[in-house]
Amino acid sequence: MLKFRAHNGQNREQTIDTKALLFGLMSVFLCGVGFSIIAPVVPFLVQPYINNPGEQAIVVTLLTSVYAVCVFLAAPALGALSDKYGRRPLLLVCLLGSAIGYFVFGIGGALWVLFVGRIIEGITGGSIGTIFAYFADIIPPEQRTKYFGWMSAVVGAGTVIGPTLGGLLAKLGYSAPMYFGAIITLLNVVYGFLFMPESLDKNKRLKEITIVRLNPFTQLTNILSIKNLNRLLVSAFLLWIPNGSLQAVFSQFTMDTFSWKPALIGLMFSIIGIQDILSQGFIMPKLLKKRSDKQIAILGMVSEMIGYILIALSALFSFYPLCIAGMFIFGFGDSIFGPSFNGMLSKSVDFSQQGRIQGGSQSIQALAKIIGPIIGGQIYVSLGHAAPAFMGMILIAAAIPVLYKGTHINM
Repeated sequence: MLKFRAHNGQNREQTIDTKALLFGLMSVFLCGVGFSIIAPVVPFLVQPYINNPGEQAIVVTLLTSVYAVCVFLAAPALGALSDKYGRRPLLLVCLLGSAIGYFVFGIGGALWVLFVGRIIEGITGGSIGTIFAYFADIIPPEQRTKYFGWMSAVVGAGTVIGPTLGGLLAKLGYSAPMYFGAIITLLNVVYGFLFMPESLDKNKRLKEITIVRLNPFTQLTNILSIKNLNRLLVSAFLLWIPNGSLQAVFSQFTMDTFSWKPALIGLMFSIIGIQDILSQGFIMPKLLKKRSDKQIAILGMVSEMIGYILIALSALFSFYPLCIAGMFIFGFGDSIFGPSFNGMLSKSVDFSQQGRIQGGSQSIQALAKIIGPIIGGQIYVSLGHAAPAFMGMILIAAAIPVLYKGTHINM
């Protein structure tokens, strides 16, 4: 058991179950691997089913949007159910659903089958919100931002390995990364079933789930109405829109602009994972000693905006070193924004509401990732390859003052 002394003037110590901590970290690691392993090959899987090459980018981004639609609809229900019945059963079911989704996507055979695979995975894709709630259960409030940083670093390790491995496995066939993603997710289900402890005490669980709690639109409205949280969530929403666009269109972007193949695209996706590891290992501990969560989040947003500028310039000049530099800077910003945002979020409510608030946040992120890929795909085709990056610059420029002026959470 790990022990942490409370930073509130008391001598009370809170212990952390090491098995719970290990399972949580393994879950986010395998989520990072499983999700990112497919990224380099999606355009190549779609290509056989598209007659008009100009439509390929739109279909690729629609696959991302369909996934996000399902997450948006399911995440509040998953959060509420985890508040009522505990984190363990929900996480196991969600991980199993993700494995099935990967397998169906790998089978392919028709474009509609690819969409079915993404729908299955998306319905259970809200599990990341439950994982954050799981960590909030076992970590004392004053330590959460640090541990959310650890989660970001572990996800980063997964996203380093995932895209590179996916690009290499693509040499065995474009479906090979999907099957591998299914296998490693199933292994995590087995580990969780055997060793995962429940993190939410029965005395702290939600007493009753109302229909309102299961409605994503009502839940979204309720989350945004919480004092001191609405501007925090709006600023994150503005950041997540171009983030979702970049994630959806990047493989197609590098394929069209620089004629890259899956292995090289996978290495590029790995840059963000490398940034997570470097940032959480060396930079975040120092930042947390000197800066508040809000200040760190704004630094991350500025870094992402600079990254978008360089990516846009790389498209305008067809100069890939600018794209690589932009991804490094963007990755740094993304790596420090995530844990600081989740730290602010988790400190805003008590134990019984962690699933709700994290599920609601997941819904907002999913909504952004519905809108972002659709807009990104359309402007990519109609306005040029640099257009999604320009959109990122504009929206983050609008998000920074919203976060700076509007959040007053004690952090």
